[in-house]
Amino acid sequence: MIRLFKVKEKQRELAENTNGKSSFTKQSAGEIRLHKDMRELNLPKSCSISFPNGKDDLMNFQVTIRPDEGYYRGGLFRFSFKVSPIYPHEAPKVKCNSKVYHPNIDLEGNVCLNILREDWKPVLNINTIVYGLYHLFTEPNHEDPLNSEAAAVLRDNPRMFELNVKKAMAGGHVGDNYYSRCM
Repeated sequence: MIRLFKVKEKQRELAENTNGKSSFTKQSAGEIRLHKDMRELNLPKSCSISFPNGKDDLMNFQVTIRPDEGYYRGGLFRFSFKVSPIYPHEAPKVKCNSKVYHPNIDLEGNVCLNILREDWKPVLNINTIVYGLYHLFTEPNHEDPLNSEAAAVLRDNPRMFELNVKKAMAGGHVGDNYYSRCM
C-alpha cells in the first residue's frame, strides 16, 4: 500500500532542505505543473503577471490587478506568489504587497480567500486564484473578514466604505492607518 501522506512529507522535507531549489537538474512535479498552468493562463484584461527574479524562477512571481469595476476601480494592487515544490498538493502562498483598505485583506497583506486555505484542491490552478483575487475587488465579502473594521463599515454603511476606499487609494489616512496612493 502506498502511503501518500508519507510521500508528501518527504517531498516537503526535501524542499525545505534545499531551500526550494532542486539539487538535481530534473524539475519537480510542482514546477512541471506550474509550467502547464502558465501556458494555459487566461487572465482577465485587467490582470498581468511578472517575474521579478527572471523567468528562471517560475516558482516566485507577481500578479498585478487593476479592477475595472466596483469600489476599487482604477486601483493597482500587486500580489506575490510563492509556489511550493509540491504544488498542486499545496496551495501557493499569496500576499498582497499593496496596503489596502479591504475586508478580506489585512494590513500585513494576508489574503482571506477560501481556495487558498480550506477549499484548496489540486485540480485548482493559478488562473483560478487570480480570478478569485480579482473577485475580491469586485465583490468584497464582509462575512469572512481579515480586516473586521473594514468589514463592519461595508456591512453597516456601504457609502462610508466607498469613501474610505477612495481615500485610501488616493493616499491618505483611514482611521489610524495611512495608505499609500495606489491609483
